[in-house]
Amino acid sequence: MNKPYFDNKEFSGTDFNDKHITFGEYESCTFSQCDFSGQDLRDIIFIDCEFLSCDFSNALLLHTAFQDVRFLDCKLLGLRFDKCNQFLLTMEFERCQLDFSSFYALKLQKTKFKACRLEAVEFVETDLMASSFEKCDLREAVFDRANLSKVDFRSADNISIDPERNNIKKAKFSLSNIRGLLDKYDISVS
Repeated sequence: MNKPYFDNKEFSGTDFNDKHITFGEYESCTFSQCDFSGQDLRDIIFIDCEFLSCDFSNALLLHTAFQDVRFLDCKLLGLRFDKCNQFLLTMEFERCQLDFSSFYALKLQKTKFKACRLEAVEFVETDLMASSFEKCDLREAVFDRANLSKVDFRSADNISIDPERNNIKKAKFSLSNIRGLLDKYDISVS
C-alpha cells in the first residue's frame, strides 16, 4: 500500500484533534498554528518541514520520522523523541517549550536549541556532540552518560551536570553557569 505524499503544502490553524492528520509522508511542508496535542503520529514521515507555533504536547511519536525539521515557538511537552525513527533524525528548536520530554539514547549531534525551556528534560545516554543550548533554561534537565563534548552551554541557565558521569571534553561554559558542574558536591560558590 502506497503512503499518501504531500509536497510543499501549507497547513494553517488545523486542529488535528477534530480532523486527524493523514498518515503519509510530508516533504517541505509548513505547519502554522496547528494542534497535534495527544495525537497518534506513528509512522508519519516529516522531511524538511517547518512547524510554527504548533502544539505537540503528549503526542505519540512511535516511529515518527523528523528529518531536517525545524520547530519554532512550539509547545512540545512530554514528548518521547526517543521513540522516533532514528534514521536521519535531525531537528532544530527555537523558542520552544520542551518540558518533561525525553531524548534518551538519541544521536543529536550539532542540534540547535535556541531560547528554549527544557525543564526536566531527559538527556540520558544522548549524543549531543557539538550541539548548542543558546539562552536555554535547563532547570532540572537530566544529563547522564551523555556525550556533551564540544556542546555550547555558555548562555544557558540552570545547568546541573555531573562531569564524572558525562563526557564534557571541550564543552563551553560561562563563569556564571560553571557552578552547575559542582552541584553534586553540595558546595557554595560565590
